[in-house]
Amino acid sequence: MTEGEGEGAAPALADRSDAFAPPLRSIERQGARAALGLTGALPFRGEDLWTGYEFSWLNARGKPQIAGLRLAVPCNSASIVESKSLKLYLNSFADRPFPSAAHLLRQLDADLRLALGAAPRIELLNIERLNRVPSQLPGVCLDGLEIDAAERQCNSKLLRLSDRTRSVSQAFHTHLFRSLCPMTGQPDWASVLVQHSGPPMDPEGLLKYLLSFRCHAAFHEDAVERIFIDLLGRCRPKRLHVLGCFLRRGGLDINPFRSTDAERGPLLRLPRQ
Repeated sequence: MTEGEGEGAAPALADRSDAFAPPLRSIERQGARAALGLTGALPFRGEDLWTGYEFSWLNARGKPQIAGLRLAVPCNSASIVESKSLKLYLNSFADRPFPSAAHLLRQLDADLRLALGAAPRIELLNIERLNRVPSQLPGVCLDGLEIDAAERQCNSKLLRLSDRTRSVSQAFHTHLFRSLCPMTGQPDWASVLVQHSGPPMDPEGLLKYLLSFRCHAAFHEDAVERIFIDLLGRCRPKRLHVLGCFLRRGGLDINPFRSTDAERGPLLRLPRQ
């Protein structure tokens, strides 16, 4: 990733690796979780996987470097980081020199660890590697169902089971999901995947429920956690995974994943991302 180290290298730029960077805005998770009745041990595992597509910095000789940035935040971190502040923070690296990629990663880790209250997993990706992951969600797409969908605020009562006597494994997804940013009121578009084992869910009811978030204001992470908690309470699955693949904004996308048993979500990059 870096060049110009060792003998014969041109004189390094003045060290600006500790230059001013915009502050990361931390938002405690507990506020939104208390509204869901989550005051003790969490009923899920998982992570929030961010992908940055516009990350750049300088090597020791001042030559611009660029990479994809993959940031995984454990769901048990004390806080999340507001996306605009993360964008501004990452953009501040564009004119900052670092002796090596390892020095850069240490700086990112220190700053993000402080903001999140937990250790993130950070990876720099060669640009050509960004597309080397699956690009399709598994399971049945719900988007062709002909339904009446008048609800515009999330309504868990729309969820129902089609049969309480059987146990099945199902995977459903939709590309029609939309919620609203609680900071700006702007739309947040996403594809949502629900995988579960247990009594069969009614597909029409699941789609109506997911579409009822259309005017619901919530951060991406909070929206996925509400979906998980509502499905857990209304459908009583034995096993449950929920993944939200949100479209990028400001060069960042975020993919919150919550599960009854898995720590890490599937690594995907959908065409809209």
